[in-house]
Amino acid sequence: MFEWSETHLMLRDAVRSFCEAEIEPRLDELEHGDTPPYEVLRKFLKTFGVDEMARQNFVRTLEREDAPGGQDSEAPPSQEPSPEQMAQRVDAAAMRSIPIIELSRYCPGMVTAMGVSIGLTGSAIMSRGTRAQKERWALPVLTMEKIGAWAITEPNSGSDAFGGMKSTCKRDGEGGYILNGNKTFITNGPYAETIVFICKLDEAGVESRQRKILSFVLDSGMEGLTQSKPFKKMGIHSSPTGELFLQDVRVGPERLLGETENATARSGAKSTFSAERSGVVTMALGIVDRCMELSLSYAKQRVQFGQPIGQFQLIQLKLAQMEVARVNLQNMVFRNIEMTAAGRSLSLAEASAMKLYAAKAALDVAMEAVQIHGGNGYMTEYRVEQLARDAKILQIYGGTDEIQVSQVARDLLSRAG
Repeated sequence: MFEWSETHLMLRDAVRSFCEAEIEPRLDELEHGDTPPYEVLRKFLKTFGVDEMARQNFVRTLEREDAPGGQDSEAPPSQEPSPEQMAQRVDAAAMRSIPIIELSRYCPGMVTAMGVSIGLTGSAIMSRGTRAQKERWALPVLTMEKIGAWAITEPNSGSDAFGGMKSTCKRDGEGGYILNGNKTFITNGPYAETIVFICKLDEAGVESRQRKILSFVLDSGMEGLTQSKPFKKMGIHSSPTGELFLQDVRVGPERLLGETENATARSGAKSTFSAERSGVVTMALGIVDRCMELSLSYAKQRVQFGQPIGQFQLIQLKLAQMEVARVNLQNMVFRNIEMTAAGRSLSLAEASAMKLYAAKAALDVAMEAVQIHGGNGYMTEYRVEQLARDAKILQIYGGTDEIQVSQVARDLLSRAG
């Protein structure tokens, strides 16, 4: 894949029109009015039929599981797709990427809120939950009828998500568990109705770092569960972030994801990290594309010393470097689409390398966009100010830049002769 098809461009234009009509006029309200994004996101899903497609996919998934052989009833993974099948898969993957790019052009925080609810919380339940758990909790989250949160980060763990984890679950002797702990920086935390809570099994005689990591599905309003008010943040204001406090929350075994202690959350979390990191590339492309569009328009209109500033070589250099970043990011997105269509997943190190580049590219371009706009770029009415603040989070969540460097370097060293 080297370019968008006409069908892709039609979807792009439709989503962009939605953003211009439904999001852009409300940006100040979403950014500074403490207005949750969920009403707009539900309207977005409904407008483009995403909620209905989620329902249909949910039904098909359960039907496949019910078929003889379960998930394996489909064509063997080793069987190469036909050119027609590959084209269809590429098209489907592209159609999923375009809305993320377009939403990120205007309001990256909304992508984060939606991605964590559907992509992390919903996918965790669908990939590791039992049939009953999927039917009870997954579908409302996948359609955003209910808001989901994926709770792993803790105040003192940071990048050492598993090793530094203090949240615990303890068997209560009656087949259930007692949960305790504190989670922070939880996207959708203040408003989440369905929460995947990740913690360590309190096992006597087992060193803390070696204990099993388990996941539980919680509902808002449970006794002992407290959800904080939204944090005040530097950027992505349209993505509510908060804290969760659990004090002796009693749960039955039906809330243990997979209903088995053998289904550790470590492997599931790692695949989630890979997906989240590759998703950053798609968001970065949207941010870069919008910053470049705004900067080009400003460079042609803003006159200094008797000519448009776009005629100055230093401004041209900035614009040229923006285009280099845009092309690189677009090629990464195209590669992700092709790999998804082929049924291949990025390795953790490969996803880390892409995130490392994408996050820096988005922030560099956004800051240069502010510089091109000069004093105006520092003002909120010129949207490059918002995009610069929003871009910074790409270097932090899903694993900091420093963690990405470590992942990539370790992989390279492990393969070196």
